[in-house]
Amino acid sequence: MIWIIIVIVVLVALYIMSTYNSLVQLRNKVEDSWAQIEVLLKRRADLIPNLVETVKGYAKHEEGTLKEVVEARNRAVNASTQTDEMKAAGEMTQALSRLFALTEAYPELKANTNFMDLQANLKETEDKLSFSRQFYNDIVLKYKDKIQMFPSNIVAGLFHFKAALFFEATDEERKVPEVKF
Repeated sequence: MIWIIIVIVVLVALYIMSTYNSLVQLRNKVEDSWAQIEVLLKRRADLIPNLVETVKGYAKHEEGTLKEVVEARNRAVNASTQTDEMKAAGEMTQALSRLFALTEAYPELKANTNFMDLQANLKETEDKLSFSRQFYNDIVLKYKDKIQMFPSNIVAGLFHFKAALFFEATDEERKVPEVKF
């Protein structure tokens, strides 16, 4: 009888260790994928001042749009929480879409190689950001499932694992950008 109890205790201990390790691994993947998003957000923020300066030379009377882009960038750079970063990233996406829409009104700007290079770099960064957000949300889903599903939810509760936030589109991002010339 004692051997059966020992075997059961060992099996329960192995299950708890295995579940704990998989929860730690998923939590670390969530943190790593968020760090990758932050790297791309920083890259985007670094490209924006150069882009704005290039556009300024061609579109002097578009100060409002340029100011919006700079303000959105500053909010993104100064965001202190993950939620603030998500919101600021959405605002920056909207401001950039309005900025790129300006190029239609300025054919000489579209021909500027510096602007075209900056725009291509920014587009590449936006594409990577989009992919990274998807990957992040996939990992968050797996992590949340593991935390909430029985019996791993018991281990998650014992060791205080907390759910992560999905990267969701803000209301601002859901709106179609309005551009007026």
